[in-house]
Amino acid sequence: MSLLPELRYPSVPELVAFSRALAAGWPGLCTLRQVGVSREGRPLQLLSVGHARRSVLVVAGAHANEPTGGSTLLVLAERIVQERELRDDTSWHFLLCADPDGASLHVTPAPRSLLDYHLGFYRPAGPEQPEWSPSVLPPDRLPPETRALTGVIDELRPYLQVTLHGTDLGGSWVQLTKDVPGLAEPFAKSAAELHIPVETGASDAAGWPASGPGVRVMPGPESGLAYPSMPDDARHSTWYHAHRYGGLTAVVEVPMWASDLVDDPAPHPAPAAAMRRLALRLRRDAMEVERVLDEALPRLHGPEGPLLRAAKWALELIPGLAADWVETPPVDTTMAYVGSVDAFGRRLPLRAAAMLLRVLQEADDSAAPRLEQLVTAWCEAFAIRFRARWVPLKDQVEHQSRTVLAAALHARDRAA
Repeated sequence: MSLLPELRYPSVPELVAFSRALAAGWPGLCTLRQVGVSREGRPLQLLSVGHARRSVLVVAGAHANEPTGGSTLLVLAERIVQERELRDDTSWHFLLCADPDGASLHVTPAPRSLLDYHLGFYRPAGPEQPEWSPSVLPPDRLPPETRALTGVIDELRPYLQVTLHGTDLGGSWVQLTKDVPGLAEPFAKSAAELHIPVETGASDAAGWPASGPGVRVMPGPESGLAYPSMPDDARHSTWYHAHRYGGLTAVVEVPMWASDLVDDPAPHPAPAAAMRRLALRLRRDAMEVERVLDEALPRLHGPEGPLLRAAKWALELIPGLAADWVETPPVDTTMAYVGSVDAFGRRLPLRAAAMLLRVLQEADDSAAPRLEQLVTAWCEAFAIRFRARWVPLKDQVEHQSRTVLAAALHARDRAA
């Protein structure tokens, strides 16, 4: 009999409750323990299944606005308990939520639209993100969530770390810190069966070598960056911490809403001109949010909270990113890549506006209704432009779970 609740985006307390039940039901096989404490005092919990020396670490909740990973973690953990062959020579370890403070601020009950999703949106500023903070902070200023995550990696020495990520609208793709031969085929097969587009030109992996459609391998430190202004360099993230033990990291991305526009490998007729147009729109949209912020800021009292910090952080990234798009030749000239950049350019100011809106609504500020109109219009335009279609949660979870298991199998063969 399954211990899983009805499939939905679980809260951190629900993740902990399920893990406790699993550990109680399988006391010789499963353990749940605390491995750290967040900045606000919330515990970071690790569920372990099996006792084999070889290990896989699965991380959920590294980004508060990407809730699918929690659901995937529950399904994977129960499946591994029930299917002995998955744990015969591998122990599995699940960090239930890498950022419980962030998870407490992002509200995703059951979004019916992009607007529903953004009205409860929260994504921390870069220095407050557990996986990204090493790329923007010195070692002595890393948040406790980051230190807990790297401490778990130091203890377990996993041959594979899988971190469960997602996107609001687009396709599915995988980022690898080292190539995993053989992964691209089952990844593509799963996506096709579940009607999830493969994001072949993901802007997050711009210029990275492709191991197969939608599977990108992060370049070494000797290579340049597609967007030089961006401070969060993946090569300095916690994703590379497993390398000191001979391991690697796979980042598995799935969309909440799908768009076939990010799965088109055809050449774009004028990619440089398109990038210039997208840069102009990005600057224009950011200025609209900044005008509201500048007007409202003198009326906001008290300490600056995480929502306002995050909104300001997102806005600060935009001038440099827009300049990168204009001044740097496109690293990819496909329709899929330009579509992915288009989505990124809509996403960044929209997120800043959505978080600022929450701040203004809480303060009952007079600028809130105007900003709400802007968020509503941008969400509608985003959905229409990309022909957004909801991916059922069970399909998001199934595809992510299949990809995790395929990565574990092929990375194990690689490490053997």
